[in-house]
Amino acid sequence: MKYALTAATLLLAAPAFAQDKPVLTVYAGDYIASEWGPGPKIEQGFEAFCDCDLKFVTGDILPRILMEGDGTEADIVFGLNTDVTARARASGLFAPHGQDTSDLSVPVEWNDDIFLPYNWGETAFVYDETRLENPPASFDELLNAPDDLKIVIQDPRSGISGLALLLWVKSVYGEDAPEAWAKLAPKVLTVTKGWSESYGMFTDGEADMVMSYTTSPAYHIEAEDDRTKHAAIFPEGHYLMAELAAQVASTDQPELAQQFMDWILTPEFQSTIPLANWSMPAKLPMEEWPQVMRDLPRPEKTLFYSEDEAEALRKPALEEWLQAFSR
Repeated sequence: MKYALTAATLLLAAPAFAQDKPVLTVYAGDYIASEWGPGPKIEQGFEAFCDCDLKFVTGDILPRILMEGDGTEADIVFGLNTDVTARARASGLFAPHGQDTSDLSVPVEWNDDIFLPYNWGETAFVYDETRLENPPASFDELLNAPDDLKIVIQDPRSGISGLALLLWVKSVYGEDAPEAWAKLAPKVLTVTKGWSESYGMFTDGEADMVMSYTTSPAYHIEAEDDRTKHAAIFPEGHYLMAELAAQVASTDQPELAQQFMDWILTPEFQSTIPLANWSMPAKLPMEEWPQVMRDLPRPEKTLFYSEDEAEALRKPALEEWLQAFSR
């Protein structure tokens, strides 16, 4: 009876001991915490020295935190990008990150004291050479390709990659963007809500090309020993998308949140990015990148809008897109 009582007491006490660790709540995109995303490695790496419990809460980050306001449970947001940070910044919900960004390996100058990049990549249409022997060699060739070329893209209203495509087209074609969309639309097999669904359709053989990133082939090479997937590199240039983290000003774990922000630019964190997030690290010398990333073809021209430019262009560019796809 005494043993049974002791065992029961220990069982009741166990959850209390687990709850003694502080919890760092990180709002992140769905893919972050997936089995193949960087979340598990990030969680394991941070918990190894923070004496805390890192908890990812996944979903559509920005709408959720804007709705919750100062009452949000989030301590960190992870996975925003520059195309939406104007709205995020205007909310006043975020605190300075306190990091030196003078020597990042991002191909544009970075002086933002709120939103901290942890990786970057460039938009690209990815194709399978076994399905498409003669891929378009330029954006113009893509637009003027036969309409039986089937492409899958993402909705710019619900996916950051879809919004990046919207701004990519705008940055290449400017006032001629409506005509560009009119030419591209007949080739679009479907528009998915997010990247994962469309990329799955591509890998299942349902489409010839998919809107993705120049780094996407690295996954197939490294994880699958498959060298048939390639990013079509266009001379018109490719649009830059950096993924960002920010500390929530109202966090009830300010020291822990700052510790996480301090960790993001360390070699330990950055070295997990290329083969976990399948993107370029924001602060790691190229000679320390995995060979597969160093070998990827890069566009000669990087296109980029500041957050103010992106915000000003978003609505009119979306109207152009909607008109093309409502015909």
